[in-house]
Amino acid sequence: MLSPGRRAEATPLRTSVDLSGPDGPLIRVVGELAYATYAPLRDEVDRVLADAPPTLVLDFGDLHFIDSTGLAVIVHAWREGREVGTTVRLRAVPPFLASILDITGVAGLLNRPTQARAGGQRPAATG
Repeated sequence: MLSPGRRAEATPLRTSVDLSGPDGPLIRVVGELAYATYAPLRDEVDRVLADAPPTLVLDFGDLHFIDSTGLAVIVHAWREGREVGTTVRLRAVPPFLASILDITGVAGLLNRPTQARAGGQRPAATG
């Protein structure tokens, strides 16, 4: 039996990618997005953003749980998207995730306009 406040092992996270959508690539997220499960989503985000699409849609309609690591993956998608001129949009956001996005300020990040970079190139490193 788990003590109060402790969770059982996270259920596996599944992702699927649809590249044929009218809004650009779509990544569906199913399960729990947490420290133990985040890698498949981050890998898919990086793979899709390598092509610098104008928009990337993350569908969270089947998300059951998210922790701070999962939230960091969303911020990673936004940050990397900005680097290549991709707007990251969220779809089918469950109420618990919407609250977390609002409380943490991530919703505000996602609403900022994206400036496209010439040729989708990352800026040169400085310093």
